[in-house]
Amino acid sequence: MRRAAVAVATTAMAVSLAACGSAKESDGGSDSSDSAAKKGDDIKVGLLLPENQTARYEKFDKPMIEKKVKELTNNKGEVVYANAKQDASLQNQQVDTMITNKVDVMIVDAVDYKAIAGSVKKAHDAGIKVVAFDRLAEGPIDAYTSFDNVTVGKTQGEALLKALGDKAKDSQIVMMNGSSTDPNAAQFKEGAHSVLDGKVKIGREYDTKEWKPENANANMQAAISALGKDKIDGVYSANDGMAGGSITALKRAGIADIPVTGQDAELAGVQRIVTGEQYMSVFKSYPKEAETAAEMAVALAKGESLDSIANDKVDSATTKGVPAVIVPVVSLTKDNIKETVIKDGFYTIDEICTDKYKAACDKIGLK
Repeated sequence: MRRAAVAVATTAMAVSLAACGSAKESDGGSDSSDSAAKKGDDIKVGLLLPENQTARYEKFDKPMIEKKVKELTNNKGEVVYANAKQDASLQNQQVDTMITNKVDVMIVDAVDYKAIAGSVKKAHDAGIKVVAFDRLAEGPIDAYTSFDNVTVGKTQGEALLKALGDKAKDSQIVMMNGSSTDPNAAQFKEGAHSVLDGKVKIGREYDTKEWKPENANANMQAAISALGKDKIDGVYSANDGMAGGSITALKRAGIADIPVTGQDAELAGVQRIVTGEQYMSVFKSYPKEAETAAEMAVALAKGESLDSIANDKVDSATTKGVPAVIVPVVSLTKDNIKETVIKDGFYTIDEICTDKYKAACDKIGLK
């Protein structure tokens, strides 16, 4: 992963360092053993996730992190959980509560990567280490794990071009990007544009507030009204939830059989791929990401080095050289469902191929 690509563009990250902490932050991910006292297995890990509308957080991330922390601490470690429900102010309050409760380390998936910076600084000043999970939060974070977000966007863009085939240069698409408060969304967009620009016409493009499917639905209705229902040949959607919202609007307008991208391999998204309503998703190994976050958190809480865990460094606007683990991604289509989500235990064939989808599953050999 390009290290520079992990940091959001400078113009998007103009934040006063005074608001984010002292100049020490610019030296980056601090040595995990510099301020943490050596501890045993009896540690307390604060887990702060951003929302509960995307299935992955409650279904995968939370239980996987809890399980790994238990494994790494001989069942003595405790995970204290909070979900911000897409409210950045609430998440800041949750950080304050974690500090008051004297957690040893926090795993934070920020609702708003800038708005969390002050709270990260508070944790840092209280001697609490912070692992930025899935999104590169600003402030003096100590470690980071996520996926190669620019590559995610490229993967989606390449899949959309493949689906459009020789007609791509004469095709018009709608781009449904993620929330402007999420640094990952900017990176997905960057990757997608690097592939799509000059290869296909982008008729309308939206940054979708809070990643909500209903907001994507409204955006798509606006795009259909502006462009005409016969003038949309494909949709770049940054995740599965927004793909679902977009597809609902397309179907309502009588638009079918056009490729729509996604991300997260949500069950509903996989089922839409089976039926052909959605062309692809991006499969990301949440177990690997979650386990890595737990490993980092436990090591930091115990005052141990991250050298054996982190194999990369990333920079944010406020912190340089943060120890990082970047997890690879896979393009998920109807052709590799067995080799991805089923093989990795995300879903069973029975979960995907319910009565409603059985005929479609049979058609693609998923049985």
